[in-house]
Amino acid sequence: MSTESQDYHILVVDDERDIRDGSERILTRKGYEVTKASNGEEALERVKETLFAIVLLDLKMPGMDGLEVLRRIRQSHPEVLVIVITGYATIETAIEAMKLGAYDFIPKPFKPDQLRIVVDRASELKQLTDEAKRLQEERQRTLKDLHLEQSRTRTVIRALPDGVTVTTPDAHVALMNPACVRLVSLPGEFVPGEHIGHYVKDESFCDLVARTSRGEIPEEQTSLTYEFSMEGDKYLRADSTTIRSESGECLGAVTVVIDITGLMMLDRQKSEFVAKVSHELRSPLSTIHEQLAMLLNKLAGDTPEDQRYLLSRAKEKTHGLITMIGDLLDLSRIEAGLVAQDRRPVDVSGLLTGVVDFLRSKAAGKKQTLTLSIPEQGLPHVSSDPQSLEIVFGNLITNAIHYTGEQGSVEVSASTEDDRVRVAVQDNGFGIAERHQERIFERFYRVKDDNTRYITGTGLGLPIVKGIVDDLGGSISLESEPGKGSTFTVVLPLS
Repeated sequence: MSTESQDYHILVVDDERDIRDGSERILTRKGYEVTKASNGEEALERVKETLFAIVLLDLKMPGMDGLEVLRRIRQSHPEVLVIVITGYATIETAIEAMKLGAYDFIPKPFKPDQLRIVVDRASELKQLTDEAKRLQEERQRTLKDLHLEQSRTRTVIRALPDGVTVTTPDAHVALMNPACVRLVSLPGEFVPGEHIGHYVKDESFCDLVARTSRGEIPEEQTSLTYEFSMEGDKYLRADSTTIRSESGECLGAVTVVIDITGLMMLDRQKSEFVAKVSHELRSPLSTIHEQLAMLLNKLAGDTPEDQRYLLSRAKEKTHGLITMIGDLLDLSRIEAGLVAQDRRPVDVSGLLTGVVDFLRSKAAGKKQTLTLSIPEQGLPHVSSDPQSLEIVFGNLITNAIHYTGEQGSVEVSASTEDDRVRVAVQDNGFGIAERHQERIFERFYRVKDDNTRYITGTGLGLPIVKGIVDDLGGSISLESEPGKGSTFTVVLPLS
């Protein structure tokens, strides 16, 4: 360790001027700052004025001797290292000086190298002591800051209106704030440390927390979400995220639980309102539509063309409204969980054959070819509601016919993959631009361009299809390219 790296201030106390001046010359060449004093009283005054690291102190001086000076320096500045200089070194004085806290001795007369060695050794010790002190102070500050930060974090977590639960990798609860205790209706006083299943009895929720605590989250997801109900018509939503260290090690999970009872009630009221209004509108609209159809059929051939056109347009619009009302009712049933309740084994091969045969005339009206490809051995049965599956495939095939030009083709193909049935509806029609594909399953969203502006529709067909497929535990995907056509693929589990 280099002593020159630290600019220590040294006090030389000796009644001999040659010793003071000689020591000053030797030490200043080493980079030390040196102050001199000729007696004990002057030395103590210097110590009051300046913070010295090392003091070179002569024991035998007129007036106050070196031992008294040493005693007072150690009392007021215990961190100062005192090196005793004496020409009368004896065992007794050495023992006395060491008892008073002297660091080392150097006998008179001494050579420059002797002085440099002793002072450098004291300087190294001083540096080590200062560094240890700095590290200790830094550690104390870090511990204090950490304690303060932990206290702040716990205070914030406790004050959050949403529930927060922190779990270890084995899904044991390390922390659960009061809001979460209240939301999951824990009886008595909460005591952490048990498995999450000890506090919440919903098995799916506990499985979700356990999986995220172990880090079992799909790569494309940052968290897992689950909605569940508690006693007293309370609805909760949980979002669970894995906690990882900087090295990627799984440390557990944080699960946020929020009360969505108000949102569920509002959504239920909205669905009830839509269903009620739709029912009230469908009956009179159906009557108007039938009367317009009868009127058009009875009109004589000499009826002006513009009148027939207006009546036919009115009939077309009422039919569009009736279709939209039907779609809205279907959506209400999906949101209420009333779709695919009556599940039973469904012969997908027969169902697809029936839907394709029914829609073949519609395709023929546009001079299109509509084909169905099914394996010779047929398809395994799917546990579902037949009416729901008819809605799914009927919507997809009808859309393919509408969005394919005359003399185009629509191909329906089905296959089995492991424990799933895969049905693809492919056309060579207009296709869908990439900017529309992300929103194609949104309610009322329709692609408007030169090819589709004359095609009527509500924009609810695909949202209904997706809602039913989701309820059945399946998935739907889209591949499309403008000008080349689209392929909608539905994958359904067998059970």
